[in-house]
Amino acid sequence: MAPTLHPWLIHAEELRVRAGRHLAVDGLDLTLKAGVHGLLGPNGAGKTTLMRALSTVVKPASGSLTLLGTQVDGRADLRAVRRGLGYLPQQFGFYPRFTVREFVEYMAWLKEMPRTAVPDAVQRAIERVGLTSKADVKMKALSGGMLRRAGIAQAIVNDPELLLLDEPTVGLDPEQRLDFRDLLRDLGSDSCVLVSTHLVEDVVAACTDVILMNEGRLLFQGTPDDLIARGGQNDAGDSPAERGYSALLRQHRRSNA
Repeated sequence: MAPTLHPWLIHAEELRVRAGRHLAVDGLDLTLKAGVHGLLGPNGAGKTTLMRALSTVVKPASGSLTLLGTQVDGRADLRAVRRGLGYLPQQFGFYPRFTVREFVEYMAWLKEMPRTAVPDAVQRAIERVGLTSKADVKMKALSGGMLRRAGIAQAIVNDPELLLLDEPTVGLDPEQRLDFRDLLRDLGSDSCVLVSTHLVEDVVAACTDVILMNEGRLLFQGTPDDLIARGGQNDAGDSPAERGYSALLRQHRRSNA
């Protein structure tokens, strides 16, 4: 991938996004450049709604959002932006009778990749997620973890500048999670990767910085070491990072009490 021309791959100011009638993202300011960024927060924090807005699936209610140098609003032509995106939602659709290879090829076609580039790109994406031996197996025959890896393959097939992964390690066994961390580090060397997860240790192990949301707002953005430093021995959690996470949520809830 060529080096990005945009200093910030994501730039949001006073971003507000609704999930139905609920204001799920409320006045968020966020700037992200190349690297692996972990998005943490309790259930209902607004993480998935934010990911849906960043993937251009839903339109912001207000505020400013710029992706890959393009302002995203109701008037923008999003085709060019979408060609530079990769997105894995929590649940993704697929044709059960497609093989893994056919599924990833189909997604490459939807992303308007050049026809001549597709076969090699598909093969490389499948290899990177460790599904080479399952490339010609039908999607309906895959286990949950393998299905998740196929979803990651379609997200990275176009070598995106901006990669959005919502709970990508669900269904992966411990060894597969370690392999996935290595993949994240590789992907983040020249692109912006945002990973939404509830697994604090995955973020600490693979991410260059940590973003913590709650109630639609940004509570914290810093390095994994910064997160660890926020915790104390009396905070909940089995690791220093989890204690830092718990401390930040506790402080936020206390300030809003």
